[in-house]
Amino acid sequence: MERCVSAHALSDAEREDLILAHIPLLKHIVGRVGVDLPSSVDRDDLYGFGMLGLIAAADSWDPTRGLKFSTYAYTRVRGAMLDELRKLDFLPRGRRDKVRNVERAVCELEQTNGVPPTPEELAAYLDISSEELDEVLCSAKTAMEASIDEGESVQLGQLLCDPKSSAPEDALDRQELLQALAAAVAELPEQEKSVITLYYAEELLLREISELLGVTESRVSQIHTRALYRLNRALAPLAGDVEV
Repeated sequence: MERCVSAHALSDAEREDLILAHIPLLKHIVGRVGVDLPSSVDRDDLYGFGMLGLIAAADSWDPTRGLKFSTYAYTRVRGAMLDELRKLDFLPRGRRDKVRNVERAVCELEQTNGVPPTPEELAAYLDISSEELDEVLCSAKTAMEASIDEGESVQLGQLLCDPKSSAPEDALDRQELLQALAAAVAELPEQEKSVITLYYAEELLLREISELLGVTESRVSQIHTRALYRLNRALAPLAGDVEV
């Protein structure tokens, strides 16, 4: 593919050095995506998808705009991975049906009780184990991130997103949200609190967290997703009509 050359394009040597210098960033993103991958996709596939994004970022980055390359590349690399996963439509029909059942249950229980259900209430309502619910929530989060299901529930999507991703721009409102988020983290069950702290505060990879906690990497991803659900549920009254 022919490169687009701008007035501020890097030389071939500069471009190559920039790409090589940010291979650790690429590996970091692969480690933190933690998606519910099909058997046909492994970490090497994600690495390849991300490398295409990294190369595209190096080709299109304009250093005169003042944006750090690592910041610019992060979005391009992660976006390239999710674009390819979207094309795969990788949720099996049975798993997709389970996600939709959970979406309906969240809506029904919220309409009845006025607040989103806890994970325990949701599992009881669906008559499934907490472990099975964790698997479905993880699949729902993956589908939401990759935008592969146009019919996803707004309620469920809000309950599985990063609570800080849509923080208010107003400094006072943002500070209030962050204080409420810290209080909600403190109330999490111990295992979920550990995963959230290690993932966000310590910036460890899912693999590294799994080694520390002595559980599988996929289990860490499920615990992380359940913790996000609880945090968004706790923040819902504060957010009001504002998505968190």
